[in-house]
Amino acid sequence: MQHPGPPRFIAVGESLQLSPRDPDPEMSYQWHIERAPASSTIKLPSEEPVVEFAPDTPGTFQIGVESPVNDYSLTIRVFPGSFAPITIPEGESGSGGVSGHQSGSAQPVRKSAGVSGSGSGMRDDTVERGRPRIQLQGDVAGDELVITADAQTRPDNESTHSDIDVEFLIDDRDDVSSDVVSTTDREMRIPMEAVGRRVRIHAVAVTDVYSVPDSIEFTRDPQPDGGEVVVETETPAGDTNRQTDIVESDAEQLDISNRAINIRRPNEPPKWATDVTLYEIYVRGFVDDEETDSIFTALTERLDYLAELGVDCLWLTPVLQNDHAPHGYNITDFFHIASDLGDSEAYETFVDAAHDRGMTVLFDLVLNHSARDHPFYQDAVGNPDSPYHDWYAWRSEDEPETYFEWEYIANWNFQNLEVRRHLLDVVDKWMEVADGFRCDMAWAVPNSFWRELRDRVKTHDPEFLLLDETIPYIADFHGGMFDMHFDTTLYSTLREVGRGHADAAGILDAIDQREAVGFPPHAAFMLYAENHDETRYIVECGEDAAMAVAGALFTLPGVPMLYGGQEIGQRGRRDALAWDDAREKIYTHYQRLIELRNEISALGVDGSINPVDYTIVDDIETSVDTERVVAYERRADEESYVCILNFGETPVTVTIAETSIPRNNDEIKSNESVNVDVSAENLVTGESAAGAEGLVVNNVGVFAATINSDIN
Repeated sequence: MQHPGPPRFIAVGESLQLSPRDPDPEMSYQWHIERAPASSTIKLPSEEPVVEFAPDTPGTFQIGVESPVNDYSLTIRVFPGSFAPITIPEGESGSGGVSGHQSGSAQPVRKSAGVSGSGSGMRDDTVERGRPRIQLQGDVAGDELVITADAQTRPDNESTHSDIDVEFLIDDRDDVSSDVVSTTDREMRIPMEAVGRRVRIHAVAVTDVYSVPDSIEFTRDPQPDGGEVVVETETPAGDTNRQTDIVESDAEQLDISNRAINIRRPNEPPKWATDVTLYEIYVRGFVDDEETDSIFTALTERLDYLAELGVDCLWLTPVLQNDHAPHGYNITDFFHIASDLGDSEAYETFVDAAHDRGMTVLFDLVLNHSARDHPFYQDAVGNPDSPYHDWYAWRSEDEPETYFEWEYIANWNFQNLEVRRHLLDVVDKWMEVADGFRCDMAWAVPNSFWRELRDRVKTHDPEFLLLDETIPYIADFHGGMFDMHFDTTLYSTLREVGRGHADAAGILDAIDQREAVGFPPHAAFMLYAENHDETRYIVECGEDAAMAVAGALFTLPGVPMLYGGQEIGQRGRRDALAWDDAREKIYTHYQRLIELRNEISALGVDGSINPVDYTIVDDIETSVDTERVVAYERRADEESYVCILNFGETPVTVTIAETSIPRNNDEIKSNESVNVDVSAENLVTGESAAGAEGLVVNNVGVFAATINSDIN
């Protein structure tokens, strides 16, 4: 299916990349404007297979692409330039580390340095905030499909719910006539008789800014026995691929009118991925392979240790052939396992062993670049006649495009269909032997490619996880690209708090930023305090702060991630893990926090987070730093828990007020308070924290609470 994908929403001044999906590099593709507002004079380069569309006026555009296979149309809704998401200078928002908006496919400005090929991300000086949010729900009412939009106002202005417009678009790939569709402010209705096998609806919320789009999908059971009708095609490499779209085959004559309607929300993350504890394994430092057949054999032998810790999702740093840099991000062969790790059989044995223990495995997918030692680059550099010269982006005749002046990698040229075909074949190979991709340098790869990749892997497995490395995060990446995002804002805040450079209460501001920048309610975030690109937290911030940050990872909303060795007090960033020097105190601390998160649903993804009123007993003799303490409530259903984090070196006594101000509750717009009764037992330590004047907390406290006046 070479259709360019779902309809798109952008504003004047932004651009998006148009490209055929599942491309055949031997084919020609011609783009043209089929329909445009009367004031538009825009034209597209018709002879190029990948083009940038930068609208010159608001309105609705119909873009056509001709290929030897078929002709396709794509709808693009364009808003006035003033509707584009707002960016403001960093520092005005209350917490740092959040990026400005990235337009449709343009690559953001990179402003920081990094280690060549390490996979560290970009940073920016702007903060994005102030977008409305939308979430679509679907239902079947009689003989109609009903799509309802739950739209929320942007948090930094005075607009009300009634000020929000919702714009719906039916996917151009689905044959549903707009003449039979009825639409109101918050609702779309489609007669079931007008729907074939599938219909997808996309929508944005609009005030003076437009939201990240959301989607919902209705499908009929493809066959009476519930089996799938899937068309298989041959790629240029000869591999068989499942197509993204459901296509009629010999079954098209069957009566489908009575088949069951299935409803799916494609932008929601897989449920399993929101309940896990994620663990990053730096593959060449995690184990000693001297007495085993391979590193993968040694890793397999460590799985019981990880299971005992409570880990149930593993992220492996790159495992493919590379230029011998230990991090593995400079890849020389995208189709074979690095020989120093083992072979494909050893890798798959490891994955199977992880599955046997209830663990999932994330494959580190590196698509932005190859190593300069890659044979394609070696043939291309300084040789304009090389068949691979146009596979790379060039800064000069002998110098490739790269980021941060990284000297060991070269950026792929995504304008080249052969590159896209090559990388899609890479995706097809490794999605068969992984449960998800951690997508390296997601900000550097065109959005059009990520959208195609998402449809591809989700067709193969709807529960496949896509985790982006985008530093700082970008809300639009949740609109048809990724399921889960590095929470770089929280990461930066935790570092600043740990250093003593920021008030611990800023942690709650960092959580609030997710909503402020426009992430939809169903977006998932990975919480982390360190990884292979960063100095160990314990080294930079000290042991007490490191114990407190552990509590933050497992009591704040999101998916906690540990970097291998973090749980034993490892101090070297990429050194071999010092297993003989493991700190039992730190290990048991993490183990207990993992247990608590698994036991208490309020600490998980479904729990709300609310500030609580508290005071800290200021003991001059012990020099308590009140700014290094934060307290908040986590609530789910009828359960409530108060969490206290102390990043300081001295135990603190905290008094929780008898009232708490609700937060993140759309039904409450005032400072209405409820009564809170907090137990003295610290569930982390299993001991009473009762002091003469309140709760005594060393690093982390989690306390059961009773809400005497419940607010739903």
